[in-house]
Parts: sequence; C-alpha cells; structure tokens
Amino acid sequence: MNYQWYPGHMTKAKRQMSEDIKLIDLIIEITDARVAISSRNPDIDELGKGKARLVLLNKSDLADPEVNKKWAEYYKSKGIYALEVNSKSGAGLKAIQATVNEACKEKIERDRKRGIKNRPIRAMVVGIPNVGKSTFINSFAGKAVAKTGNKPGVTKGKQWIKMSKSLELLDTPGILWPKFEDNATGMKLAFIGSINDEIIVTEEMALDFVKYIDRLYPEAVIRHYELAPDTPTDHRILEEIGKKRGCLMSGGETDIVKAARILMDDYRAGRLGRMSLESPEML
Repeated sequence: MNYQWYPGHMTKAKRQMSEDIKLIDLIIEITDARVAISSRNPDIDELGKGKARLVLLNKSDLADPEVNKKWAEYYKSKGIYALEVNSKSGAGLKAIQATVNEACKEKIERDRKRGIKNRPIRAMVVGIPNVGKSTFINSFAGKAVAKTGNKPGVTKGKQWIKMSKSLELLDTPGILWPKFEDNATGMKLAFIGSINDEIIVTEEMALDFVKYIDRLYPEAVIRHYELAPDTPTDHRILEEIGKKRGCLMSGGETDIVKAARILMDDYRAGRLGRMSLESPEML
C-alpha cells in the first residue's frame, strides 16, 4: 500500500520552526532508534545549518543493541553528537547535560569572552510524530510539562520550558515532510506508529511488516506466536496468529483485522524482541 500522511497543521509548524531556529543554539533531534534514518526529518538538516546538533536515539530499549552502537558511531563520524536514551525509564538522560555543554562549547566560550555570564543554552527539541518527544521532555524535566499521547499529533504548538539555569528547551510540534522519497520510508514510519493508524489499512500494513521483518529477524514472529516454522508470510500468517490469540468471529472465522492489530501492538511494545529495521550498512 502507499504510505503518505501530511496534516495541514504541519505546514504552519514548519514555517514557525524556521522562524524560531534563529533564537536557539542547539537542535536536539529525537529519533526512534528502530528506524534511525526514516525517523529523521530531512528538512531539519536544511533548517539547522550552522547550529550545534544532538541526536537522541530514543526507544533504544526496543532496538537491536548492536545496531544502536553502530548508529552512535555513524553520527559521530558525521560530526553530530548522539546518545542512546529511553525516555520512559530515564535511561541515558543523565548524559545529556554534559553532551549539550560539549556541543555548545564554542557558544559558551564566546559568551565568556564577551563577559556574558550564566546565559542559558537554548535548545529546540524536534522530531517527527510519535517518537517520544514529549515523553523525553517530561522525563528530562522530572515533571509533566509537555502533553503526551500514544498517537501522533498531540503537540500542536510551541512551548518554552526552563530545565535549569543553564538550559532552556523549546518544544515544537512533530512534523513530517510533504512527500517521502520512497514508499519504504513511509512504510517503516507506519510500523512504529508515526503515521496515523486511522488512515492505514491495518491488515495490509501487518502483511508488509511480516515480509519486511522476515528478511532481518526471520524467527521473531514465528517464535513469539509459536507458529509452525514453515508458516508462509502471507495472509495465512495473520490467520494463524489470530487462531493462537483467540481472534474468532461468529462461525469460527478468524478476525484478520484484530490479529493484524495484535501483531503491530506486540511489535511496537517490543514483545517480539529488540529489533532494528534500519542499520548504517543499509545506507
């Protein structure tokens, strides 16, 4: 199926972001570690030219640990600071302040030479929908200062948040870009929930997911649902998952849509195991 989604409010959000970028010293970009490239908005590279950069590989607990390390090295080679974090548990967040100071050391030194003391670093937090941006801000702040939700599009406007005397964050709405360069990017974003499920045919997405994951982690689905090793990666696999999970309609027929939802929910929650859908070798 074709995966595209670009609600109207995102155009306004992008325009606002291009204005606000003048006010900040650093861009903190939240990505989903499972799709470390597809979950980056290419517009940010253009908007953020000349700004210090920090990429946070969020939900790193759901991604393949070996691949996480490769992504951290990849960004380092590009001159971009990168950290593995888990905003829900708070893992990795303690390293952020020191990394921010390191990324902005030239700005801090310039202020010192001008006699400017204690001017906070101003960082813009950016990210596509549903990568955990608001959860990160709340976890980092240690209190609920940003709205959160398990579906894309919760943050609608910008908000300045004072984290400490030395750091202020500008929260921005999650924005996608108008057209994905290839359908595979949209497909992977649909898998992780960054495209509104309401516009997706769940059954087709689940079948696309099974076929995609079969190349990278061929045992994952079979093992989790205890299916026969020779179960085909077509419509029948959803029938088998449905039978295993008791998704039966009247007449004993399998509820394929319900089975598809179970599969995607299990993947998104990490119940199929730690899996990365992209690695630097794929670039």
